[in-house]
Amino acid sequence: MSPRSASVNEELRRRSRERLLQAAVELVDERGYEATTLGDIADRAGSARGLVSYYFPGKRQLVQSAVHRLMHRTLEEALEGEPRSDDGQERMARAVDAILRLALERPVLMRQHMAGLLQAPAGFVQCAEQRRLGELLRDTVTRHGSADPDADYPLLRALLMGAVYAMVLPNAPLPVTTLRAELFRRYGLAWESGVPPAPEGTGGTYDRDLSRFFAT
Repeated sequence: MSPRSASVNEELRRRSRERLLQAAVELVDERGYEATTLGDIADRAGSARGLVSYYFPGKRQLVQSAVHRLMHRTLEEALEGEPRSDDGQERMARAVDAILRLALERPVLMRQHMAGLLQAPAGFVQCAEQRRLGELLRDTVTRHGSADPDADYPLLRALLMGAVYAMVLPNAPLPVTTLRAELFRRYGLAWESGVPPAPEGTGGTYDRDLSRFFAT
């Protein structure tokens, strides 16, 4: 049997890393950060335990990368559903709704992610997944009309992080409608843009008929 080519080996490594990231998201969402071990993640991914340390220096870096991957894929899926690709207002609305819905539907995962950003010695870990997420958000503020994306992208990121924190804060969460209204006001967006939440009293979820715009 001839040896595998470099491209085949690279694809196998990519798939192995992706399985670890997906397993990390699933397990932290199910059990929480502290109850999830690197061994658990490797077992769920069907990978050798040594591969975890090959790809990631530790659990915190793995989990941050995994959540940033989920956020990037969720945002990417939402923006693919734009009715008009040149509509910067609609793009911003869908970006905001994508992140708010993620916090609404995965509160345990997003709470653990926010706690990790504050507790880890390195704080905010730079990784490929975070860079891809950042590129999408930067493009969103640019197409929304920003004259200074270098300043406006970090501000959008901070506002979204603050909204997520407010939604997942134990015992004192703010309603998604309140946070959405404030973000939409700041960016001059019509409430009907994006994917509006269902009316109050229906659980605060987003319109399920439009759920195809969000990754699961």
